[in-house]
Amino acid sequence: MADLKTKISQASVDDFLDGIKNDQKRSDCKEIARMIEKAIGCKPKMWGPSIVGYGEYHFKYESGREGDWMRVGFAPRAQNISLYIMDGFGKYDELMSRLGKHKTGKSCLYIKRLSDIDRDILRQLIEGSLKHFEEKYGPNES
Repeated sequence: MADLKTKISQASVDDFLDGIKNDQKRSDCKEIARMIEKAIGCKPKMWGPSIVGYGEYHFKYESGREGDWMRVGFAPRAQNISLYIMDGFGKYDELMSRLGKHKTGKSCLYIKRLSDIDRDILRQLIEGSLKHFEEKYGPNES
């Protein structure tokens, strides 16, 4: 079985965020970073070259594949900011209906800018996902 390609690196999160060229995206990402850090109570780490991740958990699928991954994270992309809400969105229908302008993938929330969404709802989504991980995998160790 192949190892996960995206792993924790020693790169500086601050340098990465400071290097975001678009002023609005840089400002939004720094605010998201503060919001997540406050919710989880730990410092972020770079996962690969472009994902800011918080916390860790070890997963093991029935297939036998296993690895370590972040509990929550985000990445500034060319078209949007991708937020990784790892427990998905199925149980958050009511919150999602009030979030504002966004798109979703399985565990990804895509926003153009923070001004498009309700920051309090985003905070609740992050906190809900973190609670899910604490219940399923125990307290965050990192």
